[in-house]
Amino acid sequence: MKILIIEDEKITRISLADILTKENFDVFTAEDGETGLSVFYKELPEIVITDLRLPKKNGLEILESIMKTNPDTKVILITAFATVDTAVSSLKLGAYDYLTKPFSPDELLSIIRNIKILQSVINENEELKKQLKTIEGKNIIGNTEKMKKLIEFIHQVSLNESTIMIEGESGTGKELIAKEIHKNSLRKNGNFITVSCSNIPETLLESELFGYEKGAFTGAIKKHTGYFERANKGTIFIDDIDDFPLNMQIKLLRVIQEREITPIGSSENIKVDVRIICATKVDLRKLVEEKKFREDLFFRLNIIPIKIPPLRERKEDIPLLVDYFFKKHNAHDKLMLVTKEIMNYLMEYDWPGNVRELENIVERMIVMSFTGQIDKSVLDFKMFSKNQIKKENFESYNSLIDYLSTKEKEMIEWAIEKSNGNISNAAKILKIPRTTLNSKLERLKLLEVKK
Repeated sequence: MKILIIEDEKITRISLADILTKENFDVFTAEDGETGLSVFYKELPEIVITDLRLPKKNGLEILESIMKTNPDTKVILITAFATVDTAVSSLKLGAYDYLTKPFSPDELLSIIRNIKILQSVINENEELKKQLKTIEGKNIIGNTEKMKKLIEFIHQVSLNESTIMIEGESGTGKELIAKEIHKNSLRKNGNFITVSCSNIPETLLESELFGYEKGAFTGAIKKHTGYFERANKGTIFIDDIDDFPLNMQIKLLRVIQEREITPIGSSENIKVDVRIICATKVDLRKLVEEKKFREDLFFRLNIIPIKIPPLRERKEDIPLLVDYFFKKHNAHDKLMLVTKEIMNYLMEYDWPGNVRELENIVERMIVMSFTGQIDKSVLDFKMFSKNQIKKENFESYNSLIDYLSTKEKEMIEWAIEKSNGNISNAAKILKIPRTTLNSKLERLKLLEVKK
């Protein structure tokens, strides 16, 4: 930590410099105000100790100049001519503290130690803010062309008021997209209210959306404010709109058209100013064709469509996502445990659960890495997704028996590798008798495996 001493009394200046140098501070000195400011601009010390009465520029002028340049600098004023007025003036200008001559070295060192503690807390808070900003400010992770275009489009539509329809498989991050839109919109200071249609029973959906008056029905012991009213001046995010009951869709349509709601048990309409963002995990057009979703409501909601690609279509983003999730879970130091082999596993898998599934796997890797390495059993994806099974080239097998024999051999090899060549343990993993495994090894010509 750098400290600048501006003091015209030579003995005091040298004495203070010696004391602070012994405390392992980088000390700079000046004998007048102009020289002191010149040294300050050059070295930018964290602490300045200045006399109040100095040649060329006084202590208050120095203080004022420092506060304009760097308000975080801690300035300690010292003087043999202390008055209440000068003390008040210095503190108003931003001085950290005020000492009256003569003072003991311990008094000064006590103030400086407090500054060090304060600075440590400030630095820690700044680091936490940076980490939080990293976590909150990078909800949408991706460098693939698809994701770059998606992010650019999201920022373009954030500033208008149009209703948005987000389509994507479960786990792709539809709510994160909705939050990003809200965060970059003119409504960012308003509430962001999430409604999960799949989690609210159909019998309660109307009362949760529009609210109800006290005594509206049995159990309504007090007035309840609905989601729409709570989202006033902000954004309402209706997740799983494909699960929205058909009999409720006409009421939602009316709210969109009229921008007003009627709580259950009330005869008065309440005007609401909300932006609507909804999300669907299926193609709503198919539901419209099947008469399970109103066509007029679909067109009201589908003003600006956003489609999120599944993770299997942007696998190049997996390393970036893995890095992000390790940081998010405060385990960036464990990222080195993700070997090339493990990353290959992650890249080959088709991720039916998308980004949410990847985060779950990363969290499992972090928790299970207490041995100093990541066990491959953590990556038990119940082998391959449906898409991968479909991609398998069945034409390469001569018959069903040929296929089953090949898969049996692969599983036996896997069990033997997992048990480090121990046949007894491999048999336990496969849940078959050792004698049966031996006979299979002979039949499959795997006797070269060390017993």
